[in-house]
Amino acid sequence: MVFSKDELEDILNALDLAIAKLIEYEEKYKKPLHKVHPKYKQSAKNLIHYLALRSFDESFLQEKLEKIDMPFSPRIGNSIFYNLFYFQVIIKSLLKKEYSTCPAGIITNKEAKKTLQTNSEALFGKLKNQRKTGIMVTQPTEAATNSHLISSLLNLGMDCARINCAHDDKKIWKNIISHIKSIDSSCRIMMDLGGPKLRTGKMKAGPKVIRIKPKKNNFGKVIEPSKIWLAPIGVLPPENKIADAIIPVNKKWLKKTKKGSFIIFNDSRDRKRTITIEEEAPNGRWGHCYTSAFITTGTVLNVHLQHTSVSEIHSVHETQPLEEVIVLKEGDMLRLDKKPILGQASHYDSENGTTKIAHISCTLPEIFSAVKVNEPIYFDDGKIEGVITEVHLNFLIIKITTTKKNGGKLKADKGINLPASHLKVGGLTKKDKLDLNFVAKNADVVNFSFVNNAHDVSDLLHELKKRNANIGVLLKIETQKAFENLPSILLKAMQNYPVGVMIARGDLAIETGWKNVAIIQEEIMQLCDATHIPHVLATQVLENLAKKGIPTRAEITDAAMAQRAECVMLNKGPYIEKAVKMLDKILSKMQRIQKKKGAVLPKLVFNEEVLINQ
Repeated sequence: MVFSKDELEDILNALDLAIAKLIEYEEKYKKPLHKVHPKYKQSAKNLIHYLALRSFDESFLQEKLEKIDMPFSPRIGNSIFYNLFYFQVIIKSLLKKEYSTCPAGIITNKEAKKTLQTNSEALFGKLKNQRKTGIMVTQPTEAATNSHLISSLLNLGMDCARINCAHDDKKIWKNIISHIKSIDSSCRIMMDLGGPKLRTGKMKAGPKVIRIKPKKNNFGKVIEPSKIWLAPIGVLPPENKIADAIIPVNKKWLKKTKKGSFIIFNDSRDRKRTITIEEEAPNGRWGHCYTSAFITTGTVLNVHLQHTSVSEIHSVHETQPLEEVIVLKEGDMLRLDKKPILGQASHYDSENGTTKIAHISCTLPEIFSAVKVNEPIYFDDGKIEGVITEVHLNFLIIKITTTKKNGGKLKADKGINLPASHLKVGGLTKKDKLDLNFVAKNADVVNFSFVNNAHDVSDLLHELKKRNANIGVLLKIETQKAFENLPSILLKAMQNYPVGVMIARGDLAIETGWKNVAIIQEEIMQLCDATHIPHVLATQVLENLAKKGIPTRAEITDAAMAQRAECVMLNKGPYIEKAVKMLDKILSKMQRIQKKKGAVLPKLVFNEEVLINQ
């Protein structure tokens, strides 16, 4: 015998203990196991087995098996009892001991793989281009009026469409869904309930001014002019084109301008400026300006046609107020109001001393009874960090501890996170329940935001039952509580079919700490695999590409690793079509060498001659 008898007996004892623990947990959680949907019976049991195995340090068993060259792969999590039983059979065979056959009703590796595929298809539909990982795309508002964009996204590889109920309205949602279904009736509609998202309140309106600001280098030299869109009020630039400034003008006056025309005006500081028309569009004109300028309502524009002295005078139409912002630097103080008081920047005296600190309200006043002094607070996806220094009945005082070197800009409707506070916030809001009336009739899957515990899931399932809604549920895991309660959340959700999990890395990173998010992401993926429940990887996947048209190297690698998930979510952006196309290629190529957590080894093409002669 290659391995000593004592060593093999030691391993067999460890396996016996592990299997005994699986049976113990199965009996312990008999009641919740009985309640799951019939299609999840074996999967729920495997989840319980996974929890049993993780109830002690499994690295102990892993090391013992590896000593005799038996790999303890993460893949065993898909069918834990089956794999441990056959480890046991192998050891007993080596010891020349009798062994029994595998008990009935135990899911095998092959069955586990097939179950996950079936559950994924039930949630995301049949995937395009023979991919094993789906692509979910967040729909922009313009999808309600631009069927060409939807057609393009579908052709490029979009498998399912996400609509966020936190934005737009029922009319827009309905139009988006109608366009999608008219082009591809099989495309799944996934609708996010907004949930009890804690955000900053409204700001006071800023001045009604349009700022023209060309790009400069570090030496103050203009390297790129400001790109300006001139059009009648309400006419936005063509799709996939971004303007640095939009100037509302008269339609008839605008038609007289041509490529090469130039507009002379005195801005609000009485400085003479020039805009040159560089491109004609059906509903507007594109111009550029090499100098900074401030334009207000009534600013006189004098357009000169090229090679002629003829000019046309016009006044700028009503301008929209600039979005007010609060600039916060390290050490600054901020007041967070309980009441919906319009936010405002700090006031300063003639010597630049603060006479009134900046203040802004929040959307969930109930948090004020839960927060404490010295607890951290984060704004705008963690871009601005602070600590609570005072807690009052109607406001909090916050000291800013970390932000950008030149100050972070805080605006209305930006996320607020209180990771150390014990907030009693979760479940369905009044708006969620109203939106659910639409979702139940028009969506294939409801995405449940800010779920924290099994009770939240129970409320959602109750509301779906009231509406006779036979749709899928996608659980968005974005808080520390949700992660801690994930096993019970899954068991409760598995009373419905189908079910999925979204790893919402944005809020999750802030809630659990940046240094922990990679580990927590991995833990969630392992739990989902054990439960044969598909999971979606979300937040900032190819974000730079979708928003700016050029990907970063890091996000390409991130997208490649996302192939381990059953679906990947892309957020909207001006270059979303490029992002979908890129993601489709990355996922298709990655599945040739990566199979979930295991590597696939196709034929490697390399230069043999160079290798031989080196």
